[in-house]
Amino acid sequence: MVKSMTGYGRGENETQEKAFTVEIRSVNHRFCEVVVRMPKYYIALEDRIRKLIQEYVSRGRLDVFINVSDLGRGNKSIQVDKDLAMAYYNALEDLGETLGISDKPGIIDIARLPDVIVTEDVPDDLDIIWPVLQKAVEEAVEKIVEMRTTEGSRLREDLLMRAGRLEQYTETITGRAPAVVSEYREKLKLRLKELDAEVDIDEARLASEIAVFADRSNISEELVRLRSHFEELRTTLSQDEPAGRKLDFLVQELNREFNTIGSKANDVNITSMVIKAKSEVEKIREQVQNIE
Repeated sequence: MVKSMTGYGRGENETQEKAFTVEIRSVNHRFCEVVVRMPKYYIALEDRIRKLIQEYVSRGRLDVFINVSDLGRGNKSIQVDKDLAMAYYNALEDLGETLGISDKPGIIDIARLPDVIVTEDVPDDLDIIWPVLQKAVEEAVEKIVEMRTTEGSRLREDLLMRAGRLEQYTETITGRAPAVVSEYREKLKLRLKELDAEVDIDEARLASEIAVFADRSNISEELVRLRSHFEELRTTLSQDEPAGRKLDFLVQELNREFNTIGSKANDVNITSMVIKAKSEVEKIREQVQNIE
């Protein structure tokens, strides 16, 4: 099944303490590049996330955004800096003696001073967190794949339509090709007939010239290869495996064959068909850049 490389997916899951939201955006890329942005506390899970996504996707750049929300039921730890508290106490007592104030600093006053008491989140157990986050990532990437598949179906239909046009142009060229040599022969004979009074016609030389032209303008091999490429194109578009790289190669081959036909045919009608065909090939090339 042909898939596009662009898409968007979102997944959510939560524990009693944390809520995870995963958003994935996918765009075109020659390879599979996964860029993960997430809180530093969970950075150890980045490699697992990347490998999980690569099980679903073979090409494209995927930007993964992971947001973690605290539901207010998480574990907290309270750290007391006793040395700092003692230093504050001694400093306040000295200040009181200096100012002649006998009041002693109270514990509540000291506790309110900066950095005496610090509340910290207890680090999550990543082995417990991973299955929860994994489910959210899978939900997001499955939606990406669904969107890419839908878009890929539209791309496939467009490519098949354009391939059909190329086959029509190719058949028109095939039908025209035999007449090129015969018309050249008649034109050459007519030209020589006009010069009959001035030159002697060497029939052997004439036949040799026509043979050289026929060989030089022969495009039968290119036409055979084009039909083979069309068949391969249709086969590739019907397979389940990623098709982008192979289609890109086929487009290059199609362009090469039509270029060769255009340079060899020496016929205005064939040249016209080649120009139309190359325009379709370029449109196919642009579409192929979007295919996984």
